[in-house]
Amino acid sequence: MTDFNTIRERKGTNSLKYDFAKERGKSEDLIPLWVADMDFPAPAEVISALKEKAEHGIFGYSEPDENYFSVLRNWFLTRHGWETKPENFVLTCGVVFSICALLRAMTNAGDAVLICQPVYYPFAESVLDNGRKLIVSELKEENGFYTVDFSDFEKKITENGVKAFILCNPHNPVGRVWTKEELEKMGDICLKHGVFVISDEIHSDFIYGENGHTVFSTVKKEFEDICAICTAPTKTFNIAGLHIANTYIKNDGVRAKFKRELDRQGYSQPNIMGLVACQAAYGYGAPWLEELKEYLTKNLQLVREYAAKLNGIKLIEPQGTYLIWLDCRALNLTDKELAALFEDKAGLWVDDGYIFGEGGSGFERINIACPRKILKLALDRLSTAVRKL
Repeated sequence: MTDFNTIRERKGTNSLKYDFAKERGKSEDLIPLWVADMDFPAPAEVISALKEKAEHGIFGYSEPDENYFSVLRNWFLTRHGWETKPENFVLTCGVVFSICALLRAMTNAGDAVLICQPVYYPFAESVLDNGRKLIVSELKEENGFYTVDFSDFEKKITENGVKAFILCNPHNPVGRVWTKEELEKMGDICLKHGVFVISDEIHSDFIYGENGHTVFSTVKKEFEDICAICTAPTKTFNIAGLHIANTYIKNDGVRAKFKRELDRQGYSQPNIMGLVACQAAYGYGAPWLEELKEYLTKNLQLVREYAAKLNGIKLIEPQGTYLIWLDCRALNLTDKELAALFEDKAGLWVDDGYIFGEGGSGFERINIACPRKILKLALDRLSTAVRKL
């Protein structure tokens, strides 16, 4: 049984989450619940594989072999019913890196790119930083449940000549796990109007209850040619610092364009430690993941219990991810006041909702992938701060 309760010291380890508060204008005594980085060690099998490679002592240029792709195939097939082939994978250093490269490969400067906000804020940054035109179709929220406004979605595409759509599947931060029917509607609209779909599926291993993850390209045969599926083991197994991602592109022409873009960026072989960790994680990490999900479910229940007693803060029930979306609009605070409540009054470092887009105003995102003692302390601080309003 994996121990997720032990609090491990992370300060002084060059941790972005813990060591760089001052550089980011934050107090160093805040409890960090912001970036999607878990406070749990990776599975023992991953650590063992990394130790073995370190002891070998040679870290030259490396490529994945057939064993690597066999492990990937088994993981995606058994967990998501997705059949993959080695030749369709392109390895990179990360999902956001892949998204940026795909935007450059599949669109031209000035082209319109659609996202559905509130959404993972690097999506908008990726579009704008690469000289593309950002188009937003806001998600619809009703009684704490988010859906796609399909009428607006298609309208934004046709009015702006959108060339690409970045899909968050499952959705960060609102926690939706899109149904096959929803994905089909989005895909049909994109297919109809010649829109390329970049599907970020990095959170696909964190699904709650009876919900099930559907890989976008499996919804319809026709979708295979108009999309790239961005996957990585980094969120699932807490190995983001090892920089490894597996981008799946079925269409030969699209894949060739993507590879040419990587060549232009000077990117070739992946990080050797990333390769080792990915193969060990997908090969042996399933039992650890199941224990982790059980632990996160109990952490979520703790948040649920606290939220039920907090006037003005409501939990948006997540169907997936360990990033929790809190609706704080009933507190009637400005975004600046709300940020001050969480940071200055409660002593928490969280992600303010407005950074995810206009629809995130009045919300806060918290990361519950930490020992329960830390989460409880954070929630106690928040409860005290809210009661003092």
